[in-house]
Amino acid sequence: MSNGYLTIKELTETVGGGVTPRMVRHYHSLGLLPQPQRSTGNYRLYTQKNVQQLQRIMSLKQQGFQLSHIQQLLQSHSQTDDQTLLAQLQQQYQTVMQQLARLRQTAMALEGVLGRDRHCQSVHAAAIAQLRVLEANTQASMSALEHWQHLDAKTAAHPEAFEESLQRLLPDLSNRSEIEVHLLSKLVLACGDVSLVPFVRRSSSAIAAARDALNAGCTIVGDTPAVVAALDHTRLAHLHCSTEMLVNNPHVTDAADAEQAFWHDRRWHERLQQLPAGCILVVGYAPSVLMSACRLIEQKQLQPALVIGMPIGFSHAPAAKRRLIQADVSYLTIEGSPGGGLLAAVALNALVESLLDKPDCHCYLTADHSNVE
Repeated sequence: MSNGYLTIKELTETVGGGVTPRMVRHYHSLGLLPQPQRSTGNYRLYTQKNVQQLQRIMSLKQQGFQLSHIQQLLQSHSQTDDQTLLAQLQQQYQTVMQQLARLRQTAMALEGVLGRDRHCQSVHAAAIAQLRVLEANTQASMSALEHWQHLDAKTAAHPEAFEESLQRLLPDLSNRSEIEVHLLSKLVLACGDVSLVPFVRRSSSAIAAARDALNAGCTIVGDTPAVVAALDHTRLAHLHCSTEMLVNNPHVTDAADAEQAFWHDRRWHERLQQLPAGCILVVGYAPSVLMSACRLIEQKQLQPALVIGMPIGFSHAPAAKRRLIQADVSYLTIEGSPGGGLLAAVALNALVESLLDKPDCHCYLTADHSNVE
């Protein structure tokens, strides 16, 4: 539109990111976006300031903020000082965590019913009946042990059928390859959290890069002794793959130790720079290792075949994972703060296992994957 104004369609096209005119009108109704000027024909007229406002909203939304939180955040930012804003954000965080805890409790109750295998079918009807009165019993503060005690009687008579439970609990993965489903199943079993699945991210080349590197007998480099110890050395030896640890310090036992060790000792930075091309880097603890690896990859000083980046952390780790996703390298990661050495090692072990079990499978090259960049 002339005179420096944009129509609502031009506004959405300028901002991009999947925003639609309907969304913009919704943001007006919520007060997220100020009401725009109107033309003589009563058309909405937008300025570059409106573009910036909408970009800010979309950026916060993409980071995971709900619209109600975005509204409070934008209003608070213009009306309060930084300390007050931080206090308000902390209060919002605690509210969200309480909501997550309640949802997790409900999910656990559903898992208690849906996760029961065929050996427990004799109590299936009782489980459904208990589910119907779950809310009432919970409000009456009935003990969780009392609530499920008689339903658990059958579980001592046989081992748990994990695969059968996963079939009921995993989301629809029909558009994923057999190898990726195997990988996701192993990650879920490693942490016991089905909600992890939507946050697992990988590049479109990740599985192919892993299989090619493993077939070539690549070096597997773990960031800490704990990660290397959790690798499947028997299967890796069969593939003629060697293993190395980056932070070669037996006193490093957790994420905090790994972060401090890598940050303060230049030896590990130099060792990172010297990793062989075509290796697989498995980061399960230290965010700084992943961040430094991404920087070296961007500078063409490090050329791994694959980076499994799953460090733990609440600010640096999510940032490092976002940087990994943007780097020019094949990757496998978990968005946000979740991760850990066990999950990182399990991811590599799952790729190794599927390669040995299905060496001629190429389903991952044609499947329509979600959460793939």
